[in-house]
Formats: sequence, C-alpha cells, structure tokens
Amino acid sequence: MKLFKLLTVLLVVTCAATLVMAAEGGNSRKGKYLFKKSCKPCHVSGAEGGELTPLKKTQKQWDRFFTDDKHKSKPEALENFSDQDLKDINQFLFDHAVDSDQPETCG
Repeated sequence: MKLFKLLTVLLVVTCAATLVMAAEGGNSRKGKYLFKKSCKPCHVSGAEGGELTPLKKTQKQWDRFFTDDKHKSKPEALENFSDQDLKDINQFLFDHAVDSDQPETCG
C-alpha cells in the first residue's frame, strides 16, 4: 500500500513538472491552426524547410526550440507572429510531441 501511494505521488509530481515546461499561457487549439496555416507550407516533405511535425521532437526539444533556437536557420519566418502566437504554436507542438500523452502528426 505504501508503494502504491509513493508511485501515485511520483506520477502526480512528474505530470505537474511536465506541464510547467510547456509555454505558459499557450492555446494548443489556436497553435494547431497557426502551425497548419503558417508553418506547414514550408515544412512538408520536399519543401524548403523539410518535413516537420509535432512528432519530430520531444517536449523538451520543442521548448528549447522556442526559447533558444528561435528558427535559427531562417529567423525571419517568426517575425509576423506575436509573442502569444508563438506560445500557442509551442503549446500545440509540446502537447503533441513524440513523448507526449497524445502524439499527433498534424495531418
């Protein structure tokens, strides 16, 4: 019984820590729309940016992309997005990353 309680607490703490890493205040639904409309045209197989879906990175890698990388190869691609738009896109990608509870390809 003690082991069960310990595992339950550990699971709750892990889930809480994972949620904190995502873009605070991001709207995943809006992020999906923005990703499909603005990012996907350059990020399909054979396109300039190469194929890129939420499944291509882990949650931590998506967070790092939005905090450190910021589209280094073509930073001007992010110029037309507000800070909130970027949080929304980050939230969508984070929520559906390869290691998330609900991975998605953004088809």
